Amino acid sequence: MDRIATFSIIGRDPETSELGVAVQSKFLGAGSVVPWARAEAGAIATQAAANLDYGEIGMFLLSKGYPADKVLRALLALDDGREERQIGIVDARGGSVSFTGRECMNWAGGLSGPNFAAQGNILVGEETVKALARTFQETGGPLARRLVTALDRAQDAGGDRRGRQAAGLLVVKEKGSYGGYNDKYIDLRVDDDPEPIKRLIHLLDLHELYFSKTAPEDMLEAKGSVAEQIQAALSRLGYYAGPASGAFDGRTKAAFRSFSGVENFEERLLQGDFVDRKVFEFLLGKAELSAR
Repeated sequence: MDRIATFSIIGRDPETSELGVAVQSKFLGAGSVVPWARAEAGAIATQAAANLDYGEIGMFLLSKGYPADKVLRALLALDDGREERQIGIVDARGGSVSFTGRECMNWAGGLSGPNFAAQGNILVGEETVKALARTFQETGGPLARRLVTALDRAQDAGGDRRGRQAAGLLVVKEKGSYGGYNDKYIDLRVDDDPEPIKRLIHLLDLHELYFSKTAPEDMLEAKGSVAEQIQAALSRLGYYAGPASGAFDGRTKAAFRSFSGVENFEERLLQGDFVDRKVFEFLLGKAELSAR
């Protein structure tokens, strides 16, 4: 069996109840294997000689309300190959546990505490896992950002001694998906890349750009020079054929909505005479590129 030489961090945000897993590995498509999570239940990372039943059975037990430590004991009791496994679990109340079998390849180990579990195998050294835990505990902001920042710092601390290849991020919350159809809030993967964590961070940046709601400080009133810049940019890109009047009138708003629809910025469309600053900057940047 191929061993998934990996480091991963599982986390829970007690304020939002979000649960998530971030992983990096010298293993193709590790993000499709290691992370498991379900809103209001818990999250699991299964790695080393990964047993995917740990994900399936573990999530079932967590969804029934069993705490992380009891779920771990049940999974290990069912598995004759437990000493080759590595697993971290965080339950919906923030209880956590990390297990490393005695036959996992060095360096291998884990740390856990309230709302997190960090683990890794075939690492340069234990500082990688310490960096995962320390960074997660000390970093503020949304859970997804805390998880990928922890990965990045852990890589700086040594990482996987076989190298880099894949990374993944899974964050769940109740009705968190696009349209609220399921709990999969963020599900991003980099399957094969020389800098998978950096690429994953870039994908998270894009996810926030496209799907996050406008922050109050990013509400920009479209009048005067701002409206003129919008009209000029939309005209250059072929969305607007009217005058550069500096008025955010119905014609300009319709053109701006069309641009936003093409670029998937529907989540950032605002009412009245306001536009999202990030969409405004994106529009100006795209117009500038088109003129080169």
